[in-house]
Order: sequence, then structure tokens, then C-alpha cells
Amino acid sequence: MMHPQAYYLDLFQVSQQQLEAVVAEGLRSGGGFCDLFFENTDCADLLLRDSEVSSGGSHVDFGVGIRVLCGEKTGYAYSESTAFPAMMSAARAASAIAQKSVPAMAPQPLAPAPGDRYPVLQDWRQTKASGLVPFLQKLEQAVRARDNRIIKVIAMLSSTVSDILMFNSFGEIAFETRPMASLSLSVIFQQGGTVENKSVSRSWRTGAEMLTDELIATLSDEAVKGIDERFAARRPKGGQMSVVMAAGASGILLHEAMGHAFEADFNRKGQSIFSDRMGSRICAKGIQIVDDGTLPGNRGAVGWDDEGVPGQKTYMVEDGVLTSYLHDRISAAWYDVSPTGNGRRESFRYAPIPRMRATYMEAGGEDPRAIVERIREGIYVDQFSNGQVKIGEGDFTFFVKSGWLIENGRLTMPVKDINIIGNGPQALSDIVAVGSDLKIDEGAWTCGKEQSCPVSCGIPTVLVSRLTVGGVEG
Repeated sequence: MMHPQAYYLDLFQVSQQQLEAVVAEGLRSGGGFCDLFFENTDCADLLLRDSEVSSGGSHVDFGVGIRVLCGEKTGYAYSESTAFPAMMSAARAASAIAQKSVPAMAPQPLAPAPGDRYPVLQDWRQTKASGLVPFLQKLEQAVRARDNRIIKVIAMLSSTVSDILMFNSFGEIAFETRPMASLSLSVIFQQGGTVENKSVSRSWRTGAEMLTDELIATLSDEAVKGIDERFAARRPKGGQMSVVMAAGASGILLHEAMGHAFEADFNRKGQSIFSDRMGSRICAKGIQIVDDGTLPGNRGAVGWDDEGVPGQKTYMVEDGVLTSYLHDRISAAWYDVSPTGNGRRESFRYAPIPRMRATYMEAGGEDPRAIVERIREGIYVDQFSNGQVKIGEGDFTFFVKSGWLIENGRLTMPVKDINIIGNGPQALSDIVAVGSDLKIDEGAWTCGKEQSCPVSCGIPTVLVSRLTVGGVEG
């Protein structure tokens, strides 16, 4: 969504002259760059529990963040008022934090301005909560009708609409309105004395038109899919073995174990295992790893990032070679490259840092079924959760939420309560097959690097020849 520039200036009650004056105040004590980030966000949510919509709420987040860069120093201050005196005071505070005399930062080449990546037919701001309650009730009824072992259903619908205005000391101005909506469903099952749970979600940058009967059917089916296997699942023997990662949600391992290590702040500070690997081969030929802000309506989509840089599609790995980190303006200037549109922040209260958007591996040419059939002994992983990663060493551990034992090319036994343990660079180099079935997961993924940002992930079926599976000793 995008309105004319005048809409945003009127909303925040600022003029072009005031924007220029605030930036000048930020640079008065020295500094190479100053930018302003205005935000007006309407938030709303509804929670269904025990067959009733038992809670809900709404609030507005409004204010401006002011950043001053002086070499390696960052001064940041924010105000919940956009009145001119309040902004000038915040600019002086940011300038004082970063006070130092340095040359001005040079403007960096930017990608072309984006089109509208957030299609909306029904604005959440114009949608009354009373009209959403029947949808949640219908969703719960549909879920319960699919399995008589269900003992509890919890559903949450949340939405935000954010008006954003950005201005900087280069004279660049950017503005847009960003929608976001998430529908999350948690279902608890009981069979005898055993309890299992399943969570599913959908999240898009779109309007209330997403709430369809088709979505109810899809989430209801997913909520009960595989629950028999979860009750039957066992913990297999552990050890080093081949691991097949299923297309879609298992891409979270790519995000956590490899994507963070490609973020330029970690590399600029020498904290990433990939800090000295630019231009090196890090995995097999043909493998492409992407961070993409251009997918229309995707949770990780960005028309503009939070520094006023157009969102774009960034190839981090091309044909197996590391070709780009994920940059904000600071790291791009340090590396003398163009920013990639990855400067993101949780709200106007935070300074932007390099963050992922939609991170995925592009499809390869192999038949996913043939990948499984070539494995004599291994694990097929459908979903991961609770991952831990050491950026500097690249070591990771992920808990497997659902998967299967592979024996002689067949999925034989559902498995649970196991960890997948490995090292990011080593796992990349051990990828020996990439399927043709890329799937971008549409769940409500949120990345928590210092501050929260919406992201998405994806992967085709991928075979890693050797990872450590933590299961039953034997």
C-alpha cells in the first residue's frame, strides 16, 4: 500500500523544511550521516480459547527515531511526539551520543524504487473486531470436526498496519504503508494417557481478504495432518548419518545456521565463520542461496527497508560461491558496496541493523522422491524447532519436531525427541542433492536478533550427506 507523499507529511505533521532542519541539527556536532524514521502503527489482536473469543485489544504506536552516524559510532534517540521541538531535542541527543568530527558519508548507489509489494483489498483499519469473531469460531469448529482426540483449540488473529516515512541527510525520502496479518492455531490432542500438540500458522502482508473458507480448510487439515504419526513416533538410534530436509519449513535451519552468518555486521566485526570467505566456494556448484525482499505479500517482503533503501533480491551464494553479505548502509559503506535493503528494525525505538527477509535456497534439478530412495540409513526431517547457533564457530543444534527414519530408501518409522547437530559451513559443503520442489513456508516466522522482525524461509528437498543425530545410544 502506498499513499501520496502529502498523506505521510500530514499524518506526522511535518514539512520538508522541518525534516531538513532536524537532520541539520543531528549533524551540528559533527557526523557523517543522519536519518529519520517515522512510524504510525495500528495493532489489533483477537484470541479464541475454550470455544470463546476471550480477549482482544488494539493500540497505536507512534513516533520518530533519529540516528546520527559518526564513523563507527551510532547515536540514536526517539520521540513519541513528532512536534518540531521534540524532534529537535531528540536530534541533539543523538548527535551528543555520537559526537565526533568525521567526513560526511557518501551517497551509495541504490536499487530502483520498488512497486507496491503489499496488495490490500480490505484494510485492517476498516475491519471491525465484531466481524472477525465468527471467523475464529468457524475455524475452531472446523478443526474439532476433524479429530475426536482434540481437547483444546487456541486460535489467535493479529494484524498491524504501519505508515512509514523516512528522510536522510542525502535528501532521500521514502514512504509506504505496510500491512501484516498472522493467523496462528495451536491444537492439543489426547490419546489414552499421551498428549501431543500441533501448531500451524499463516502470515502475509495483505488485508482482511485473507480470511476465507479456503484458509479455514487448509489450516484445519494441517492441524490434524500427521498426528497419528506423532503418537506413534519413537526415538531412533543416534549417530552420524544422512539427513534429508523436507521442502518448506525446514528452511528455518538455513535461516538460523547459515543466514545469520551472512549478515554483514557479524562479518564486518569478524564474528562470523564466513568473515574471510567472500569469493570462496562454500558448497557444491549449482547451489543458489537467496535473501529476497521482493516476494509480493510475503511476510518477509520489504518495499523499502527501514533505512529507505529499496528492497531487492540478493544472491548470497551463486553457483556454490559466497558472493554477497546482507548489508545495511553502515556495512555497505565499510565494504564499499551498494546496500542490499537489509537494514531493518522492530520499531522507531530501535536503530536498524542487517536482518534477513525471505531466505531460501533455490530449486535444484533432482526428483525429491529419488533423493530419499538413494539413502540406505538416515533421517527425513519435516520440521525443526528450538535451534541454537554459534555464529563465530558455525555450530548448530536443532530439535526435530517431526520426521521419519529412512531405511533402504523408504520412510519407515516416525521419529521424535531427537536433535540434529552440525556445523554451518560443513553442512553446506556436505549438501549432495537439491530437489526441484522449492517451497516458501508461509508461517508466522519472527527473527529475534536483538529485536524482533518478521521473516520467512524456504528450501527445496535437500540431502546433507552427514550430520549428527542425537537419539538413543546404540
